[in-house]
Amino acid sequence: MQRIANLLAIQDGKVLLLQKPRRGWYVAPGGKMESGESIFEAAQREFKEETNLTPESPHLKGVYTMIIKDGEEVVDEWMLYTFVTYGVEGEPFKETREGVLEWHPIEALHKLPMAEGDRRNLLFSALDKGIQYGTFTYTTEFDLIDQRFQTSSET
Repeated sequence: MQRIANLLAIQDGKVLLLQKPRRGWYVAPGGKMESGESIFEAAQREFKEETNLTPESPHLKGVYTMIIKDGEEVVDEWMLYTFVTYGVEGEPFKETREGVLEWHPIEALHKLPMAEGDRRNLLFSALDKGIQYGTFTYTTEFDLIDQRFQTSSET
């Protein structure tokens, strides 16, 4: 099973998103974990590679199972670990082979084009306390079929 780590940067009421060229959808910078990496190491490395920025004190906000189905058949499944940081250091890339980096108001997460599971994940990361756990089920065209969530927080 593939493991993906991404990191949402929030600063001055804005989020840093990467617009992917294939569909024009927005995502939090991130990517595949390398062998032997912790989810924390992968999130920081992928963020730095895709943005040229160093996140300040990132922490885990979500753990998700992503399922792709063709009819009733599961054709792909991966785990997504989402981190958030409330500050970054450095000068960001404008554009990379992964896409175009842009700062957007947090409220834009409600309407920017993106996978609906990503929208739910990123809105939770930006606006809610605690950690969210969930499962998203999509068609092969990334239409959302089902979603389930649980949350936890420290007392």
